Amino acid sequence: MEATATSPFKIILGSASVARRKILAEMGYEFEIITADIDEKCIRKEKPEELVMALAEAKVDAIIAKLQADNIQVQDAELTILIAADTVVVYEGAVREKPSSEDEARHFLKGYSGGHAATVSSVLVTNLKTGFRKVECDRVEIYFHEIPVDVIEKLIGEGLVLRVAGGLIIEHPLILPYVKEVVGTTDSVMGLPKALTEKLLKEAL
Repeated sequence: MEATATSPFKIILGSASVARRKILAEMGYEFEIITADIDEKCIRKEKPEELVMALAEAKVDAIIAKLQADNIQVQDAELTILIAADTVVVYEGAVREKPSSEDEARHFLKGYSGGHAATVSSVLVTNLKTGFRKVECDRVEIYFHEIPVDVIEKLIGEGLVLRVAGGLIIEHPLILPYVKEVVGTTDSVMGLPKALTEKLLKEAL
């Protein structure tokens, strides 16, 4: 089910995330990007699974509203699949989103050192022509060796950790040597679990 230029359907990725773009391209799909521009801090839920699903739903609603505002009649157009996703880090039962400052990023990373965190990712696939919409979650457990302070400072200096949930980038060359074990898939940690996305895409078609 590879989507190419001659594909019978088109894909919209509802995300500004570079990692998600990379993963979807790796899966062999061509797609366009429309971002949701929602205030994620306004959406609060008790459980991380509920939070990432609610955030993905809010992104989809915002993108559909954007398409309607641009007068794009999605029902009449070609078959279009909209993919939205969200990821949070869970540490000692608390949900962590993007760090609000360098100090918070430092606090997050020091906590992972010699410890354990989890990521919870949602994927929501919507068939804009039929109205089919389904969301599911994927959880990954990550265990760390001790992370040296100078490595943490280098990561913060680069600034990338400030733009990801929980300041967590396990595929980063500086962090990779200190990742002891990943129970689950790296693509899920990066924000788009491939197997779950494929499953939902098949169901949506």
